Amino acid sequence: MDRAQKEKVVEELGQIFESSGVVVVAHYEGMTVAQMQDLRASMREAGGSVRVAKNRLAKIALEGKPCASIGNLLLGMTVLAYSADPVAAAKVADAYAKANNNFVVLGGAMGDTALDPAGVKAVASMPSREELIASIAGCIGAPASNIAGAIGAPAQNIAGILSSLEERLAA
Repeated sequence: MDRAQKEKVVEELGQIFESSGVVVVAHYEGMTVAQMQDLRASMREAGGSVRVAKNRLAKIALEGKPCASIGNLLLGMTVLAYSADPVAAAKVADAYAKANNNFVVLGGAMGDTALDPAGVKAVASMPSREELIASIAGCIGAPASNIAGAIGAPAQNIAGILSSLEERLAA
């Protein structure tokens, strides 16, 4: 890898570190190619990505970035899992670590907040952005549906009374 390629990798990693909602660092020593492809596919489905890069280049790219605190985790065979959604990469990495003993989560960063392995698990247990939006929309819509039901209830009651009176008169 020549100097120009290294500079390009550092630039790409810098963009990843700046734009990602969460970055998870993990060891992947002993994983097969098929397992790594499975991890990449799972991460892609969740809207994230996986990147293996030289630790030295990643440390250079981290300089001055909000998640610079993960630099001390970059030792040995490390992989970076990242996503724009602050929970997606952590969810996939945590689930994959439970299923595969060769994939060990070391920690990560969420913005400028450093995460240890327990922090990554805590982030993974949080609802995703879409789930939060859906629950907020449900909370906002509930009072409106209650009001509509309350407004419609007297009309239903009156209609019921009128129909029972009509039946009595007809009998």
